[in-house]
Amino acid sequence: MRAVIATGEGRYADQWHPFAATSLRVKSVLEDAGLTVVVDEDLDGAMTRLDGVDLLVVNAGDPWRGEGDPPAAESITGFADGLRRGIGVLGLHSAAATMRDYPEWSEAFGAIWLPGLSGHPPIGVTRIALTASHLGADLDDFDVFDERYSGLQRVGSAEVVATHEVDGTIHPTAWTRVVGQARVAGDLLGHDERSYDSAGHRALLTSLARWASGATSH
Repeated sequence: MRAVIATGEGRYADQWHPFAATSLRVKSVLEDAGLTVVVDEDLDGAMTRLDGVDLLVVNAGDPWRGEGDPPAAESITGFADGLRRGIGVLGLHSAAATMRDYPEWSEAFGAIWLPGLSGHPPIGVTRIALTASHLGADLDDFDVFDERYSGLQRVGSAEVVATHEVDGTIHPTAWTRVVGQARVAGDLLGHDERSYDSAGHRALLTSLARWASGATSH
């Protein structure tokens, strides 16, 4: 199975997230899971090259914070066509704030980062609780060094598979959803390389990728 990681460069880069480094860590995890993986540093261009791709992984930042041209029409159409064909999609961490010029992105991903309303406490070690078993793997609660996103705008329904706590309130960490023919998974972890030092996070990422790509039938 083929996977493309569309990573945050150019207008999709920011000062907080080392996308190049985390995309390489994600690539290693997915290759260990048996996928053939390419990292594409041209996110908008990647959307025009989705033919034959089983899994699109989006690891990128907010394009409206930086400079650069908006995506061309063929990029927006390419992503929409991929969804209609049933491509698997996995959005990581700041995916809730990326691809804002793509009308189908937020509806597919299922969450939106709202400037001034969404946020997170200081980064640190946090406990992630697993809440669903349909991913077809034995997943246990785990600790990870990462950020805990809160206050996202949820879009549509999803099956939450992992949660974290912020100020006594439980928030989704990861979820799965079906959008037409496409399987879409969200994983809000992955701020920097330390997140992928967690064996539990790597196991969760593997299961989400296998589910979204169709390698897991559940």
